[in-house]
Amino acid sequence: MKTRHAATTLLIGLCSAMITSTAWAEMKWQDFSLTYLNGSHYEVGDKDRQVFTFEHASGHNWGDTFFFMDRLKWDDGTTENYMEFSPRLSLSNLSGSELSFGPVKDVLLASTWESGEGFDNLLYGVGFSLDVPGFKYFNINLYKADNDNNDDDEQLTWTWGLPVTIAQEEFLWDGFLDWSSASDTNKAEMNWTSQIKWNAGKHLGLESPLYLGIEYSFWNNKFGIDNANERNASLLVKWHF
Repeated sequence: MKTRHAATTLLIGLCSAMITSTAWAEMKWQDFSLTYLNGSHYEVGDKDRQVFTFEHASGHNWGDTFFFMDRLKWDDGTTENYMEFSPRLSLSNLSGSELSFGPVKDVLLASTWESGEGFDNLLYGVGFSLDVPGFKYFNINLYKADNDNNDDDEQLTWTWGLPVTIAQEEFLWDGFLDWSSASDTNKAEMNWTSQIKWNAGKHLGLESPLYLGIEYSFWNNKFGIDNANERNASLLVKWHF
């Protein structure tokens, strides 16, 4: 399959660039976190479930990476694993020319590997890192998706993080929006998931944030299934270290 070959080539190329660049690469920042979620209005499968998530994100002079793995435990005892790995390669760094313009800080080659129970999807395309006042980060990626069990489609992904301070209390609103186009095997879907959380860690003497809050999932046609619309609020505990 040509698209699978192109997606695999790009992902391998980005990973190779990451590995071979270790001698000269500058790491600007990195972050590790563990999250616990508990919700009761999930769609597709048991409505009650717990989710344990490990995340790592990093920024470099050559681009950035984001990785997470979910361990889902349904109320009926069923367990499931799901992960995504998303490296992006800076075209400014690759070309040696500054590609910033207007609110765009950089243009990047973007890819994502999605892996779950019985499938591996590969996404490839172009990403934009934007400078939006007040936001810690604001990114948009445009992908072509090569899917294992469904027809290939296109996807738009938007991620953001907005820190807010109210009466010296630290809050963070962050999340993502995924929109995927329709095909013969699945409906167009939109997953808008965000977290609103308060940093309790500063009151416990912790140097890194320990967040308490809520994650809300607004997901139309979940997994491309017609009318599988999820409206789920989950209690959240998230520790950065």
